[in-house]
Amino acid sequence: MHSTMLKRIIAVVSSLAVTTALAACGDNTVPAGSSNASKGKSSGIAGEFHGAGASSQQGAVEAWIATYQGTHRHTKIAYNPSGSGAGVSTFVTGAIAWAGTDAPLSDQQIEQSKSVCKSGSAFDVPVYVSPIAVTFNLKGISGEGKHLNMDAGIVAGIFDGKITQWNDEAIKAQNPKVSLPATPITVVHRSDKSGTTNNFTSYLKAAAPNDWPHEAQENWPNEVGQAAKGTDGIISSIGQADGTIGYADEAKVGDFGTVAVKVGSDYVAPSAQAAAKTVNASPLRAMPKGSKRVVVDVDYATTTAGNYPVVSSSYAVACPAYKDAKTGAFVRDWLDYILSDKGQEVAAENTGSAPLGGTLTQKALKSVSEIRAK
Repeated sequence: MHSTMLKRIIAVVSSLAVTTALAACGDNTVPAGSSNASKGKSSGIAGEFHGAGASSQQGAVEAWIATYQGTHRHTKIAYNPSGSGAGVSTFVTGAIAWAGTDAPLSDQQIEQSKSVCKSGSAFDVPVYVSPIAVTFNLKGISGEGKHLNMDAGIVAGIFDGKITQWNDEAIKAQNPKVSLPATPITVVHRSDKSGTTNNFTSYLKAAAPNDWPHEAQENWPNEVGQAAKGTDGIISSIGQADGTIGYADEAKVGDFGTVAVKVGSDYVAPSAQAAAKTVNASPLRAMPKGSKRVVVDVDYATTTAGNYPVVSSSYAVACPAYKDAKTGAFVRDWLDYILSDKGQEVAAENTGSAPLGGTLTQKALKSVSEIRAK
């Protein structure tokens, strides 16, 4: 077990121990931004509540569940990392309380949600910001903390099947000090409908439009390489053969190498700080008056020094009002906790994610505070 994973496991256990020790009885009615869970107070919300969706959020959600349940002794929460598309599809059937997704809601999904919500339609708010690593397994080259330099055109060429060997002249030119082998490149991509795929293809389309002929989308757009389900499936497949390359939440990369992508005149390796810089510098999508949606239009083609553009701004999906009052009360308190300073700190400690910026947090908290629970 490598040191990064060990630290994260220790952090989860420590966090749970601390919050459990602090648990005490209290009132369940709290203002937005001051969740009982974030204050170490016990809540009266009782019941079992389920979520599903983005596998990239899995580590953060597991840490949030551990700390939240430590102060909500009668609340049981489960999350199925089924993928963004599957999670939202399940949400619009009314089978789960909330969904996680790496892709903002589509117009069709918003329309479908009207039959599930007591009033209005579902909204999405950012809860988790993390770099998507272009990660590879190459004997003698890859390893934890090791990088290869590539511009967006090279990454696009690899994932579209135009660059097929690791010692291709284009890769060699950007890594002159590395002795690259003639090993064939094996691309690994998601088999399921995925918000991570949507973010990754959005980067390729924006940063390398002449080299990536496909539109940004949740389903992988070509037949290059092999497919794997979920983030864990990608990482498992990369580990099974020399010469593989894929894309996944940076927190799951472990001992594999990653690509430092060219931004302006420099190369930037994936990190929470560099991803946060990109998200916080990106504009928010314009929404109709009264909309509770908070959606970041990520600047995937940024040329600002130090910004890492292959980034996931991951969302929670909820109703503005629930047909079941208890579910509404839970979702409001749960998302309030996730967005609190404590919740964002727990995610950062256990996954290496980046805490949301102040403006994003405040806008998201305002939307969550308006969830009607009666």
